[in-house]
Amino acid sequence: MAATGLASIGLTGGITGRSTGAILHQYRHDRGVTRRRLPGPAELEAARTRTIRDVLPGPDDPPLRVLFSGINPGLVSAATGHHFARPGNRFWPVLHRSGFTPRQLAPAEQGELAALGLGVTNLVARATARADELTAAETVAGGKRLRALVAEHRPAWLAVVGVTAYRTAFGVRGAAIGRQDEAWGGTRVWVLPNPSGLNAHWTVEAMAGEFARLRAAT
Repeated sequence: MAATGLASIGLTGGITGRSTGAILHQYRHDRGVTRRRLPGPAELEAARTRTIRDVLPGPDDPPLRVLFSGINPGLVSAATGHHFARPGNRFWPVLHRSGFTPRQLAPAEQGELAALGLGVTNLVARATARADELTAAETVAGGKRLRALVAEHRPAWLAVVGVTAYRTAFGVRGAAIGRQDEAWGGTRVWVLPNPSGLNAHWTVEAMAGEFARLRAAT
């Protein structure tokens, strides 16, 4: 697939100037596989109608320490069924660097989080190429859904990755990155930086430091 084709389907954010081969290599490496191809334009467009299952503990897993909530699935995530799967997204490297996982997991290994007392969900189920395609009403509705999910599974911590989405979803205009004053019953809340490659304000090192602050509090 040509680089112009990648741009047309929204896959070059955070990886400007890299060759198609390099992007594909990262995609394969991030999933821990060697032969899976990058989803094509038709697959990505079809993924707009899909949702992703939450990663939540089963009956044999330890209690849920931290439930990470993304904003909504990107098209690569929706196409593959794996959270934070877009090439250039830094969630999985940062999760490892901050000490939450003993090694860097590939998106396809997301099921291993439950055994570590970790889970993943999203504020909004609808997949988009960019989070800014969501309406404020969708984000607010997603906040209500997230409150219900937290009430059901009662994680020790909820970690929302994306301060702007958190402000919109819960009507907290002055919210900043870090621990929040509000607790949801027995669940404490922490807002983390968005790990998207489009979030150039945060380096991997700075982001890992903020994730590590949360880990130290758990």
